[in-house]
Amino acid sequence: MSDRSAGGREPVPVTIGPPPSGPAPGRGEPGPLPELTILYRGPLASCDYDCPYCPFAKRRDTPDTLRADRQALERFVSWVAGRTGDRLSVLFTPWGEGLVRSWYRRAIVELSRLPQVRRVAIQTNLGGRTGWLREADRARTALWCTYHPGQTDHARFLRRCRELDALGVRHSVGVVGLPEHLVAARRLRGDLPPEVYLWVNAAEGREYSDAEAALWSAIDPYFGWSRFPHPSAGAPCRTGETVISVSGDGTVRRCHFVDTPLGNLYDGSFAAALRPRGCPRAQCDCHIGYVHLRTLPLYGLFAGGVPERIPAGWPGPPPEEFPGQFRMPTPA
Repeated sequence: MSDRSAGGREPVPVTIGPPPSGPAPGRGEPGPLPELTILYRGPLASCDYDCPYCPFAKRRDTPDTLRADRQALERFVSWVAGRTGDRLSVLFTPWGEGLVRSWYRRAIVELSRLPQVRRVAIQTNLGGRTGWLREADRARTALWCTYHPGQTDHARFLRRCRELDALGVRHSVGVVGLPEHLVAARRLRGDLPPEVYLWVNAAEGREYSDAEAALWSAIDPYFGWSRFPHPSAGAPCRTGETVISVSGDGTVRRCHFVDTPLGNLYDGSFAAALRPRGCPRAQCDCHIGYVHLRTLPLYGLFAGGVPERIPAGWPGPPPEEFPGQFRMPTPA
């Protein structure tokens, strides 16, 4: 599950047929693309956890939905494999938990081995095994891991994190900033190596006093970026230009939070729509959205680690080339 809440639209059933044998009439494979980050989200919505703050808790997908999700993901991987002249990064942001499904593990391994893929990452609760990562190119693979106190015990989650360390897999770890999570988050921060960034997401709809924010900022010094929604109406944003959202049927949108389609991945119609554009929403309160705003310096802060949410040079200070730009934001 993504930042704050599930984010974006409810999943809808999709039927995925075999890849088309050729381009649609009047369209075709686009020429070279800009260096592109793709947020992919298929129809999968099932999860093995039942977090009270998540609308997809303990949801079960039907066999037909699972089959459609697998076929959609395989089609997407095939498309990426064919884009040999591009530079692509992929972040999987499933509604549910992807890594308990073999096709997500296989997709990450396959994508990591493609020379055109700079990074492949996935949001996960890290509840499953990690040994499969030995087959991946671990220099290009990363995990965005969320710790859900009450759904897994501390020792088990920490053991999974240590397995990632031993495998040399880049990863960030985070929690939702609920009061009942504070003790568990402090304990986890104390037990993780300092090289592992532990982020904190502001809880959906929750306002934090300065005193509360200080408690969370002691764990995540960049919590302030999540504390308040960011005004975004008309603000320049990389989404729709060098960042896109792709659904299981290939529909391309600028991000998960703007419903207007830009075209389709598989007929190439999206490429002509890639251009600079302002945000149509009044505000953006989700990390996978606001990190791309050009009005914020977060591409500098997370340089080299935007998909997996790892600050540049962590655990050191922010990059020197951005002096004074990392003050915590205040509400508008």
